[in-house]
Amino acid sequence: MVSHSGLITVMQRAARKAAPRLRRDFGEVEQLQVSMKGPGDFVSMADKRAEQTIVEELRSARPDWGMLLEEGGVVEGDPNKPRWIVDPLDGTTNFLHGVPHFAISIAVEDKKPDGTPEISHGLVHQPLTDESFWAEKGRGAWLQDRRLRVSGRRNLDEAMIGTGIPHFGRGNVAQWSRIFGAIAPEVAGIRRFGSAALDLAWVAAGRMDGFWEEDLDIWDSAAGVLLVKEAGGYISDYRGQTKMFERREYLAANGDLHSKLHKLLAGSLR
Repeated sequence: MVSHSGLITVMQRAARKAAPRLRRDFGEVEQLQVSMKGPGDFVSMADKRAEQTIVEELRSARPDWGMLLEEGGVVEGDPNKPRWIVDPLDGTTNFLHGVPHFAISIAVEDKKPDGTPEISHGLVHQPLTDESFWAEKGRGAWLQDRRLRVSGRRNLDEAMIGTGIPHFGRGNVAQWSRIFGAIAPEVAGIRRFGSAALDLAWVAAGRMDGFWEEDLDIWDSAAGVLLVKEAGGYISDYRGQTKMFERREYLAANGDLHSKLHKLLAGSLR
């Protein structure tokens, strides 16, 4: 069995403690109490219960760490310590419609020696399949005990690419349409599954050859970004730079495909 740090153990324990309740709620989705959090952005009692469970576990293990939570916002901690970034249910709309594609995402944001933040640990857990995708900076990406590598495909006409599609209240439809129009004729297929955390984990696992999406919050993407990097992939913003979190833009693939996809994407936005 592959060894990992105590932090990954803490993250897995928190996700697995929240997962059974999510599975039960998913089986009774028509009975969930649902409220509107914003245009097209639903929040259910399932999100809140899962987040509460995860927070309790993480706080028990690292009581002085801060947190950035999708539902609960910023929880202050020791500024000299790392902080947790948590999305208790990425793919809420899928969940509320009975679509079995959603995940728990937990990441650790640490600081480099120069004080700039970086993601050092990441976990994406699929409650229905019990798949745990995890990564540690410099130690690779893994699915349970199996090492992950991004797809080795080099030709766009063999590549299946994931994306997120703008919808009511979210995203730039015109810009996405230009990018889609440039990429779609060149690739083997495009898929929209509805959970960015799982999409990025699937790129890390080689299940998809690439992925692009914009307007993502850091809790949607932090763990997935580290997974792609540690699986040997390349991820950038739309300008080909590494300001994904600041610009809320993500383009992920192996090195060969990333270069080709970026050329198409950038050309479509000129």
